[in-house]
Amino acid sequence: MLEPAELYEVAADAPQLDEPVLLVALDGFVDAGNAARLAVDALLADREARSVVRFDVDQLVDYRSRRPPLRFESDHWAAYDPPQLDVVALSDTGDTDYLLLAGPEPDTQWERFCAAVEQIVRRLGVRLVINLTAIPMAVPHTRPIGVTVHGTRPDLTEGHEAWFATAQVPGSAVGLMEFRLGEAGLDAMGFAVHVPHYLARAEYPQAARVLLDHVGLAAGLYLPTEGLSKAAERAEAEIAEQVAASDEVSQVVQALERQYDMVATGRGERSSLGMSGELPSADELAAEVERFLADQDDESGTDTPRSSEDNGDDSGDEGRGGAQPS
Repeated sequence: MLEPAELYEVAADAPQLDEPVLLVALDGFVDAGNAARLAVDALLADREARSVVRFDVDQLVDYRSRRPPLRFESDHWAAYDPPQLDVVALSDTGDTDYLLLAGPEPDTQWERFCAAVEQIVRRLGVRLVINLTAIPMAVPHTRPIGVTVHGTRPDLTEGHEAWFATAQVPGSAVGLMEFRLGEAGLDAMGFAVHVPHYLARAEYPQAARVLLDHVGLAAGLYLPTEGLSKAAERAEAEIAEQVAASDEVSQVVQALERQYDMVATGRGERSSLGMSGELPSADELAAEVERFLADQDDESGTDTPRSSEDNGDDSGDEGRGGAQPS
């Protein structure tokens, strides 16, 4: 049996951090509104990323299902952009160090990958692992953005009400990772921001900003969101214009508003960071996630690259520079 340690290599000059938080955002699973990718882009923008751990992607990535880009120029192959799955050290705006694991979700060896992450967490003295995801929901963009919070022990999710009791959804490497870390007695949690399903295939910086707000509070970090806030303002204006131009979309939004408000009235005041309630149901959530993943597979095909740079491009130009109802 192959050892988990054979999956990764720790940099010889890796910085020594004092009980850091590890943020995790992997491409390949559901990322409605490209919120997790936008959040990672914001974390890396204008910040020095110091290499800590590099995974051997040759063992984890199925290149035939997500072919990395190889550039051809005139009469020769000029460049290759290989996938990278790395842990890097970053500093927040208050100069507090933390770790970020970002890159493609492993296609294979999930259990071994999870065991490797556990080894890394123990070796680096990580005090908390937080994963970032975004899921499509039957909610309107005109109401506060909700977030589903989960963790390996109740204290980690204290103060956040559940949207539903039980849901069976497609598995992910990051979900299994959190589960295994909990079994090992380590602290791990995650935030899944709710993106209106009609905006799920566009870029929705509003959701990325909310995601980082929640992560920052849980981790005690001051994460950069100024760029996301500016992008969100532009996206809000574009969405309002597009909704106003379509009677069909306007009717959908109005119906979702009535549904949302009905639940909000029944559950009391909404918090400033989201709304707890009972919509949609667990079955509806699972169906929405499965539909989102199926749409991604249908449009990308088996030969489409899924690198962090072009994740989400399968919606074409609609996914660039703002959101657009689908």
